[in-house]
This record gives sequence, structure tokens and C-alpha cells, in this order.
Amino acid sequence: MNPQASTTIVRNPVVWADVPDVSVIRVGSNYYMVSTSMHSMPGCPIMKSTDLMHWKLVNYVFDTLEDNDAHNLLDGKGIYGAGSWAASLREHEGVYYVCFSSNDMQQFYVYRTDDIERGRWERTAMKGLMHDPALLFDDGRVFVIHGNGDIRITELTSDLAARKPGGIDRLLFETERDGIGLRCEGCHAYKLNGYYYLLFIDWPRVGHGRRRVNVYRSRELLGPYENRIVLDDDMGYYNNGVAQGGIVDAPTGEWYAILFQDHGAVGRIPCVVPVTWEEDWPVLGVGGKVPGTFEVPLPGSGASPLVISDEFDYAENKLALNWQWNHNPDDRHWSVTARPGFLRLTTGHIARSVEFARNTLTQRTEGPACVATAALDTTGMKPGDHAGLVALQSHYGTVGVRVGDDGDRYVTMHVKEDGSDAEADRIRFEGYTIHCRIEFNFADNIDLARFYYSEDGETWNPIGRPLRMKYTLDHFMGYRIGLFHYATKQIGGVADFDYFRYAIQNQAMISS
Repeated sequence: MNPQASTTIVRNPVVWADVPDVSVIRVGSNYYMVSTSMHSMPGCPIMKSTDLMHWKLVNYVFDTLEDNDAHNLLDGKGIYGAGSWAASLREHEGVYYVCFSSNDMQQFYVYRTDDIERGRWERTAMKGLMHDPALLFDDGRVFVIHGNGDIRITELTSDLAARKPGGIDRLLFETERDGIGLRCEGCHAYKLNGYYYLLFIDWPRVGHGRRRVNVYRSRELLGPYENRIVLDDDMGYYNNGVAQGGIVDAPTGEWYAILFQDHGAVGRIPCVVPVTWEEDWPVLGVGGKVPGTFEVPLPGSGASPLVISDEFDYAENKLALNWQWNHNPDDRHWSVTARPGFLRLTTGHIARSVEFARNTLTQRTEGPACVATAALDTTGMKPGDHAGLVALQSHYGTVGVRVGDDGDRYVTMHVKEDGSDAEADRIRFEGYTIHCRIEFNFADNIDLARFYYSEDGETWNPIGRPLRMKYTLDHFMGYRIGLFHYATKQIGGVADFDYFRYAIQNQAMISS
């Protein structure tokens, strides 16, 4: 589409990748979105769009959240499924705010900046959790509405640096219990048309039994509140409800909801839904359904890739925004300038598996199918070292090179079985440079990954067995592609990655 056009066709999902717990605002003609990032660093990605369809990474809220053994992946457990959860993004008087809770730290964080695209964020941390917070500015006062089932309201100081002494801090209301598996959570709060609106998801056991959008409204901040179910639809996809998120307007007055949908192993993917208003209630969808395509009166942004190929040709030791580390990086042991044109990963710690390897560099996977390829120079690896490409979730699979105790090299495929790392296949390897490939198929919940290697980058050989990918709640994240190198015997080994190449595939191009 011509990026100068005055309308854009929205096609759901707008991002077929793991971008969960979305919170979106509009400032002028620009939309900004923040998402949960948990154990991936840098964290809380900020994305930008002008048309709600095409989103570009522009910043992160923080490089690292905390500096401790768990966040540094040194405690044998890490912060999988923890870290930053369900951030709320708001702009007020030219300042941008992001707030969230971290379950592992038992703290509530507020970050602020006056430049959302290029600025550094100032941080405040408060003891105690405010689950799935919604930030609300209201006539000179600041509130956080939070909770699961029992919904609370907490007033902050005007600078959002602390809970306000003597301010409001109380139960706002209790949401329905009967027939509900997951009571209301994931709040997004607004003051519009003389009403306070609180958007939640809940998950009933009765009826369709799927995630849905529940709206509470009141003319008074402290209630009483009345509620309606405003969306209960799965787009025909395995009874996975499109829900959790907020609403935002267009400069021309139209309204839209930005929600997400569970989509198997690829993760939780964002969708945009048209919103109309009836008797001051938001009505989501068209005839109660999320349309697959519809037109918005917004100028096209033009596509910008979320996941990129990389030849590692950097003038300074700084990576593209698309990359995130699995947990905090150890900056002493990675470089893209030590050997120009290569990503160098040097082992600085002993690890029992890729799940506990420091400096694993990751990007998202995307549907319906995608393929990732990397070239690895193993010359500097030491006995006991393992390096290559990983399909990363709790139930992971790897393809790469393992160096034996005697220095011999083997191409191996590993999987996590019964809670521990297992070698599924090994082939003796006489050379030093190996090309690794993983093909991912997420279409129609196939959720299958296949592993390959090549000695010349042209002839590909399957290795091991297909991985039946599983979205599990201990990681709580869609599958990621990772470049890894870890030591099991001694530190100081070097793995040099020459390139990382990535492509989204049509399902028909990858065997099921």
C-alpha cells in the first residue's frame, strides 16, 4: 500500500508473533504500544505505528531490570515467567509513563521519559505488587487500578514516585465468581464521556468457556460500577478468545481496541478490533465478531520487520533493536567488534544446558511459518563447549556443535526431555564451520520445528527429530530463536557466528 494513502487495510493478526499484554496510546498522529517482556532483555519494547497495522520497534523501557543472580541466570533457576508483567503505557503533559509489577522482585515499577522513541527512562521502584496495573490520570490526581477478581485502587503521588500518604488505597469492587475460572484482570482504565471505563478479561467455565472482554463503568471513580460483556469471539481459532487490551481513538474520531489472542507455541498475538459506541457502552467487533480485515482512515506506516537477518557488520559494539538477550547479558563475554562481521560469544560461566546459558541472543518467531539459519565458526571452542541455534522455550530444541572431552567435534541435536537436556542425535564433524537451520511451522496449531545442518550452506541434512513445540507457563513466552554458546567443562571458549538469516515462510513451503 502507498504509505501516503489516507486509508489502510487492517489484517488480523496485525503481528503474528509473541507481543502479549499490549497497552496502546495515541499522541498526535502516532500510536505507541508497550508489551510484556519478562526474562528478555532489554525489556518492555516500545513499538510505533501510524495505522495500527504496521508496527516498528523504536525503543525499550530498560536495558536490564535488576542485577542479581536470578536475573543474571546464575542461581540455577532464572526469572523465567517473571520479570516485567502487563505494563501500562500512558502520556500526561508531555511525559510518557510505563508501570508494571515484577513477581520475582515483589515490586511495582514506574518508568518515565519525555522522549518515548529515543529517550532514557527514569525509574522508581515501590515495594509490593499491583497486579496487571492500569494507570489513570484524573484531574490532577494519579491512580493505579489493579488486581485479579478483587479490584483495588491505589493513589500515587503527583510525580508517581510513591504511594500517596493518606491517599486512596482500597478495594474498588469484587468481580463475578460463579462459573468463572479466571476472574477479571488485565485492567485498562479510561475517563471518557463523563464515565470511568475499566476494561478487563475474564475466563468463564460456562458458555463458550474462553477469554472474553468485560467492561465496568461508573460516573464516579469509586463507583458503583455496572458491567457488560463486550466481546466473546475466537475468530474461529480453537476457542481462543481475542481479549485483554485497551481502546484508542483515531484523529478522525473512530475507536479501536488492541487485544491479543493465544495462538499456540508462537505465543500471544495482537489483533485490532473496530469499536462503536451505543448508549455510552463500547461495542467491540462487527456483529460480535472480530473481522479478519477492515479499513481504517489512517495513513499507512509501511511495513518494518519485527525479526531481522543480521550479518553482524557493526561499527560499534551495539546490536539492532530486534535482538534481546535471554536474561541479563554478561557484557564482558560478547562482542560484534572483536572479530568484525561476526557475533562472538565467549564462555564465562559453566551451564548445564542452553536454558541456563548466559548471553543467548534471541529474536521472536513468527507465523504462519518461518526459518532461521546461522553460520558458526567453531575454531575457538573448547572441550565440553556447546554452541548453535535454539528453538527456545521450556521444551526446547537445539542444533549445533558439541566439542568432546578429547577435542573432537560433533554436530548434535538436543531436546529437553523429562526436565533435563538430552542428546537426540550426533554426527562426527571434521570441519570448523557449520551452518545450522531451524524451520518453524505454527499454522493451524501444527507447532512443529525441524532441525538441519550443512557443511557448505547449500546442501541441508536433517538431524535428530522434529520438536513438537509447547507453549508452557513456566516460561510464559512464545518460542524464540536463539544463538547460544555455553561451557560444561571450562570457560574461555569462543564461538563466532558469521551470520543470522531469517525469513517468514508460506506454510506450504515447510513440510508438516
